Amino acid sequence: MNNTTLQLYNLTINYLLNATMKTLIISFLVFCCYFGINAQVDTSFPSSWKGIWKGELKIYNAEGLAQSVPMELHILPTDSLHRYTWTIIYGADKVAGKRDYELVILDAANGKYAIDEKNSIQIEGYFFEDKFFSRFEVMGSMLLSSQRLLGNQLIFEIIAGKTEPESVTGNSIFEGDTIPPVKSFPIGVMQRAILERE
Repeated sequence: MNNTTLQLYNLTINYLLNATMKTLIISFLVFCCYFGINAQVDTSFPSSWKGIWKGELKIYNAEGLAQSVPMELHILPTDSLHRYTWTIIYGADKVAGKRDYELVILDAANGKYAIDEKNSIQIEGYFFEDKFFSRFEVMGSMLLSSQRLLGNQLIFEIIAGKTEPESVTGNSIFEGDTIPPVKSFPIGVMQRAILERE
């Protein structure tokens, strides 16, 4: 085999090897992209919220931060398909500060759930997009509770205020239009915790 033939042979082999490597690399990338895009990630509520969440609950009033306490929220499966634990622990004393509640799935397709306090109190909750809400009145106060999952953080918030209106406006005729009465309600307290999953 002369030098010219040998050079041509080597060029052909190199070309085939390069072409084969390119094909393999492209095939590998397509494979990774396909399975990366189609990988099943559980984003459903409440199963994707499972875990033991810990952080600091900060309680604010109009003057600013009034109190800060350790907080935990345990969202774990139970023996029932329709129930998860919703155990809240406030403070360092994990016995005295424990609220042994459960999250009940009432109608997941329509985002309807409930928090069962297991003492005859059950509070309906609603899941919209990526937030879980409940709104309830107790002993003259209205509370709005919300929880939102953001990556590996759970944002826990409660705002509360009296059920008696701060003011009532409207209820008049304005430029020929009948204006209905509008009641504004005070907000006295905000609780907020950024919880991290263990």
